[in-house]
Amino acid sequence: METRKRKGKQVGRLTVTEQIDKKHQEDLHRLRGFRLLDDDFLTKCFEGDTPIMELVLQIVLEKPDLKVLDVRTQVFVENLLNRSVRLDILATDSTGAKLNVEVQRSDKGAGRKRARYNSSMMDVNLLKKGEDFGKLPETWVIFITENDVMGKGLPLYPVERCFLGTGERFEDGSHILYVNGAYRGDTPIGKLMHDFSCTDAADMFYGILADRVRFFKESKEGIEIMCQAMEDMRNQTLKEGMREVALRMLAAGKYALEEIVNISGLSLEEVTQLKADRSV
Repeated sequence: METRKRKGKQVGRLTVTEQIDKKHQEDLHRLRGFRLLDDDFLTKCFEGDTPIMELVLQIVLEKPDLKVLDVRTQVFVENLLNRSVRLDILATDSTGAKLNVEVQRSDKGAGRKRARYNSSMMDVNLLKKGEDFGKLPETWVIFITENDVMGKGLPLYPVERCFLGTGERFEDGSHILYVNGAYRGDTPIGKLMHDFSCTDAADMFYGILADRVRFFKESKEGIEIMCQAMEDMRNQTLKEGMREVALRMLAAGKYALEEIVNISGLSLEEVTQLKADRSV
């Protein structure tokens, strides 16, 4: 039981106000340690900000003239029959190409089949019924990883389909790129990866990135936005846990809907929808 002391005596549980203040202080401490390599912080920093997305893509794709028209974060790509995906960042450039940028601190999260799946999920949502396959836009799946997951010491690992007999590129417009977040060097990509690992904006090379990080870590408005985002993430995690409980109970097949509602904490409407989704 969480207690506090006053003049040598224990006073019962923290009040609701004290608990909220304690959680706020914990959030502030967590915020100070955030880096762009933390996907929750990255997506908030890049949300709707085309200039910083443009800078990153110009560097990692080695295309200094690349122009970004649109940036969206936490994009849910739905698959009604099988596994859906949530993309960290989805950008569109001036040629119409779609670019998915993922940040992964865990090597496991940047698996090769994960990159393949993200690429395929992007494709199935890019053509309307009846549209010619030739209209399928160019796509990029870009993983920025904290470690050198390929282990070759290179800054960039571009992946392309090719004809095995000749080595000639297949040129289907689908690209995968791994960016080594551990790479350092006096080059644009080395400096960019340094910046992605910084907790302090004052230590960053690129001013446009430093300004964005400084806004969310040092300004009153930015700190409020990040604290609310962390609260929303906690609520989302709690909700997902409640859904898992409900799904397990539905799978057991021996609980009434009212029992599932009482134990999981979900509403009757939510449990009913979960049951309907399972029967599809």
